[in-house]
Amino acid sequence: MQKKIIKVNASDNVAVALVNLKAGDIISFEGENITILSDTKSKHKIALERFESGDRIIMYGVLVGKANGVIEKGNVLTTENVKHQSDKVFGKTESFSWTPPNVDKWEGRTFMGYHREDGQVGTENIWLFFPLVFCENRNIEILKEVFEKELLKQKVNPHQLLLRSLVNNGGEDTSIVSDSADVFQNIDVKFITHPGGCGGIRQDSESLAKLLAGYVNNPNVAGATVLSLGCQNLQINIFKDALKTINPNLNKPVLIFEQQQMGTVDNMLSTIIKDSFEEIKKANNIERKPAPLSKLKIGLECGGSDGFSGISANPTLGAVSDMLVALKGTAVLAEFPELCGVEQELVNRCVEEEDGEKFLSLMKAFEKSVVDAGSGFDMNPSPGNIKDGLITDAMKSAGAAKKGGTSPIQDVLDYGEYITKPGLNLLCTPGNDVESTTALVGSGVNMVLFTTGLGTPTGNPIAPIIKVSSNTELAERMPDIIDIETGAVIRGEKSIEEMAEEILDFIIDVASGKVQTKAKLLNQNDFIPWRRGVSL
Repeated sequence: MQKKIIKVNASDNVAVALVNLKAGDIISFEGENITILSDTKSKHKIALERFESGDRIIMYGVLVGKANGVIEKGNVLTTENVKHQSDKVFGKTESFSWTPPNVDKWEGRTFMGYHREDGQVGTENIWLFFPLVFCENRNIEILKEVFEKELLKQKVNPHQLLLRSLVNNGGEDTSIVSDSADVFQNIDVKFITHPGGCGGIRQDSESLAKLLAGYVNNPNVAGATVLSLGCQNLQINIFKDALKTINPNLNKPVLIFEQQQMGTVDNMLSTIIKDSFEEIKKANNIERKPAPLSKLKIGLECGGSDGFSGISANPTLGAVSDMLVALKGTAVLAEFPELCGVEQELVNRCVEEEDGEKFLSLMKAFEKSVVDAGSGFDMNPSPGNIKDGLITDAMKSAGAAKKGGTSPIQDVLDYGEYITKPGLNLLCTPGNDVESTTALVGSGVNMVLFTTGLGTPTGNPIAPIIKVSSNTELAERMPDIIDIETGAVIRGEKSIEEMAEEILDFIIDVASGKVQTKAKLLNQNDFIPWRRGVSL
């Protein structure tokens, strides 16, 4: 029989409703009867004791808010009776030790990846086109149309077929020319556009240069075609310097074209097409070969979270992260506004004390910039989060941090910095789904695990995004965007560890090219650089 409520941590004074509860329901819990005082939707929180105004509300074993007035035992927590609050952190308070999970059954397992000369291994083989400045976006779009029509199998959008039938006087004619095979079997071409590179502050261009350099250095990329106008803030030399900083010995083809030096658009595009095609042909000769699981670098992301995310999907990703770290792989936890309230645990887990100090410094600077803009971390939960039970940022953060598992933190990276150490890393990004996912890939992850409780279609141009839903209802309602679901954990049918093993098997299949993610099937290629200081 499924439980009706659950307490996540033994020290918690609230519980999560696993099913819809009605006022007057009497629930037997931990040796006592609790009377539900108001109708409570699943995913929302129930007071396990009477709170006076200002009392501390504990969930996941940490402070997630304070009572904004009296809350009777058995009543539901809301944005009206609870305010965001988290404990202040000043540094490391205790030593940390970790017992890795048993990964004997995974030792010796491999995935089929694309090996690069610098030792990195890709899960994709991409030739990437992008501009250094928004002025070149139109030329990138022209190249996208040309290359996709000639190199990739053409699939008519079903919405295009719908419109075609309507144009034909409401007829049913949806005939299309049959698909032809892709020209190349081992290489894909992808295209990035963006609104940056000029017009903002110089720091924005330097930050964008680091991000784009990270995309070129990412193991999923075989080479790149880069377009420059010529007069923009993000000069070619700034991009080259960023690339050299990340990888001084980069040995990938990077073709750079500057419009103001090449004359007409026609002349430039003709040259780009010829030169790029020759390099794409060479990159097509790269084939998948076995690679150890230690070559996997997984980004950990969440978006459209609900009240179940922190007790099903996120801790499952945490277990996957721990398994991967035990196998000498890499996991990266980002979204700093969604680590508010769990800083102490994360600082204590930092292997090097200076990394803990760097983490706190980045958190404080981030929060100050947001406050200076007239907001705050407390404004992070979205209307959808709140509707589904995540009523304070600290509550949301405590659940989001579960994606990082329990392993030691080997490194703390600022936005645009590239992964250099295996194990668990922290990366400073906003909580915005696409901005954060964009940053994770720019820091070198070759795949992203993305949890959601409400549903979001986010993808990425060069890295597979595996969508993990926190509940079964979402997976059934939006099957076209969800790859795997963890509702069985909520129902008590599977343990987090069992679910994590299923996901690791799925990761290996995706990394080997055996399975395509839903985001890839939908051709979801999101890319948004972070303009620092105003995005949560």
